[in-house]
Amino acid sequence: MPTTTRARLRRGPRRGRSAFAGAIALCNAIVLSIGAIPITGLIAAGAATPETGFTQPFSGTPRYQHLAATEIGSPDQLNQPIGQKAADVLAAHLGLSRRDAFTPEQYVEFISGGGIGGNKDDAKLIDQSVRIFTNTIGRPLYSNVDGHLTATTLASYGLFVSSGGLLESLANADAPTRQVNRVIEPGQYMGRWCRANGATATLRALYSSAYPVEAAFGFESQQISGNAQLVANHLGGVDTTVGMSMVPSIWLVNFILLYVLNPSVAALMPAHWAPIPATVADAIESDPNGQVPFGAYESSFPSSVTG
Repeated sequence: MPTTTRARLRRGPRRGRSAFAGAIALCNAIVLSIGAIPITGLIAAGAATPETGFTQPFSGTPRYQHLAATEIGSPDQLNQPIGQKAADVLAAHLGLSRRDAFTPEQYVEFISGGGIGGNKDDAKLIDQSVRIFTNTIGRPLYSNVDGHLTATTLASYGLFVSSGGLLESLANADAPTRQVNRVIEPGQYMGRWCRANGATATLRALYSSAYPVEAAFGFESQQISGNAQLVANHLGGVDTTVGMSMVPSIWLVNFILLYVLNPSVAALMPAHWAPIPATVADAIESDPNGQVPFGAYESSFPSSVTG
């Protein structure tokens, strides 16, 4: 990447929206309407948070940022899931418990388009998004890469490979994890389905948790993101880059959303983030669509991400 482009990336990514941004926008509206936690004065733009290495607003609520995914400390942590015990403890710190989540029957109906007012197309987007968010060890995604069916596991990088073989951020405009916005925006599928299928208690628990205040930071983060949807990190004085979905504000929002859908699914989210190889980050940032052929950059990743 040219020096000028890298400098721009270090100041923060360009405008865009992240995965599940529709729900974030919903909660941001709730925060504004009830005056819960104003973020004015909490965000010191451009200042890295020592605990996370991310600048605000990406680092999120100071109270909760230490709960988010941390950088990998060893190769064996790459793409490792949180695990159920840790997920339940994390949920408790965020104001949730297993009894707040959908029942197993509600979850199956919700992601399959069943129940009262179910919609199979909307449910499919949610199911695809869940699979991408949990693209950790044991849960590869399968794509057509240069004419070959290829399994990839890239969750810790905040990247995934589309079904057509393009490597991109989970927040890319082409990703199901962004297109799902229209399904879960205010007045759309998620809220309507919950109210029609006996899940209003889950909605109340969601809005009573850390979700609304964390979502306010996530919403602000999205406004300064771009087509590439990559974010700079400055942990320990080292500059690295990761996909938007792995910054604390967005990671916590996504964890909370998945936990209220199904605690066992939330436990499959990546526990640690990993720096994107510099050549890959440069290529994604340079591409006008924020996408590159995975086959051209596969060798830049550890062999463990394929197969």
